[in-house]
Amino acid sequence: MTSTPAPRARLRDALLGTALAGIALAGFAFGGTAPAYAQTLQEALAQTYVDNPTLATARAQLRVVDENVPQALAGWRPTVSLSGSAGYTDGSARTRGTLPNGQRIGVTTDQDRPVASVAATVTQPLYRGGRTVASTRQAENQVLAQRARLLATEQQVLQDAVSAYVNVIRFQEELRLNLNNVQVLQRQLEATNERFRVGEITRTDVAQAESRLAGARASRADAEGQLQNARATFQRVIGMAPARLSAPQPLRPAVRTGQEAMQVAAMNNPAVVAALFDESAARDAVDVQLSALLPQASLQAQAFRNDNQQTAGTRIAGQSITATLTVPLYQGGAEYAAVRQARQDANRLRQVVDEQRRTASQQASQAWETLISARATVDSVRAQIRAAEIALDGVQREAVVGSRTTLDVLNAEQELLNARVSLVRALTNVVTASYSVTQAIGRLTARDLRLPVTLYNADAYYRAVRDRWAGLGDYSGIQPVRD
Repeated sequence: MTSTPAPRARLRDALLGTALAGIALAGFAFGGTAPAYAQTLQEALAQTYVDNPTLATARAQLRVVDENVPQALAGWRPTVSLSGSAGYTDGSARTRGTLPNGQRIGVTTDQDRPVASVAATVTQPLYRGGRTVASTRQAENQVLAQRARLLATEQQVLQDAVSAYVNVIRFQEELRLNLNNVQVLQRQLEATNERFRVGEITRTDVAQAESRLAGARASRADAEGQLQNARATFQRVIGMAPARLSAPQPLRPAVRTGQEAMQVAAMNNPAVVAALFDESAARDAVDVQLSALLPQASLQAQAFRNDNQQTAGTRIAGQSITATLTVPLYQGGAEYAAVRQARQDANRLRQVVDEQRRTASQQASQAWETLISARATVDSVRAQIRAAEIALDGVQREAVVGSRTTLDVLNAEQELLNARVSLVRALTNVVTASYSVTQAIGRLTARDLRLPVTLYNADAYYRAVRDRWAGLGDYSGIQPVRD
């Protein structure tokens, strides 16, 4: 047929265009050329550190726990009270009297008078059975445990930000690959229709091309939806809409082996540190409960004045100092139960420490193995892509001369597309796994990442309120400092 060369030439152009389109993955192939200005992962993490509400909530919770210390220290301090009363007494008093002649009579005397009293009392605890010392130690351990939980929250929030960031890039790349695939399959369908019209192929080949194009459009729509979901997650975690994102490099972990990662995680993971301080606080709680079984001593000083308390025109004023010693003998048995309960709680939290260590080691091992396997997957998939590109080029050339079918070409194209999508996902896994290893060993913090932010000073509020005897001010506005 005289018209055969034209559709064959168009088919060749359409097929060879497939090999050229999408050979390079746009920014997500780490190390590629970045846009003139792009939002970096470090900038996104800095924005998260400053603006994330989950992290702000954890900081506020730490300030709540900080107040336990001045409450415990109050056991050393005196209490001062001023009490007073005022009123009016209306009454009479009847007494027996004797006249000069010896006759006895009843005498009634009015007792109407104003009455008033005022007293100032200062009570200084001397010994509370060790409750104040134990309560202070318990409160300080609770503060340290809460600081560790704040670090755990900070790490989790930053890890969520990393995942949100790379997922936006991942789905952008998957959408780009799917859009390119739709365009290629559209051109291929047009060329296949022309070959069908000139009688080179059958209707089956056209239907196969149409089916593959419809499937590509469905994949494109799915990728668009996933990208919008990723953008919404990005805005929720980081606090701003994603702009032009710059492809991040994987984070180099501070450990070199999986065994080292497990050892560091067992000691440095914030969950382990928090559990250790929780156990210490529980042991202090035993001493707090024991104090109820020990003697209590206090000193009380009082100045007072009583007007007209017994009769009109009288005033009694004075001062007193009283030392009080209370030795509990038996109080019903509840105190003994509280001590036993506190001891069992300390035993429970001792087991929690072991559980947290095992969990941290497991998480570190899993993150390390995920990182190693993701790196290996990237190398394997890149080799797969090179082989699939060569295979597709050969199938396309053979299809032009008629030795391959349309289905062979479609399958080769799909295999190459799947490999490219796998590479995008593997690169995503490399980045997230590198940060997961860092999180497991307790190093995914703004300080360790050297984020360009003013670090939150977890000690500032504690120092502002620890020795404060009075005051209702809000000290949460104390400016954090970078130290």
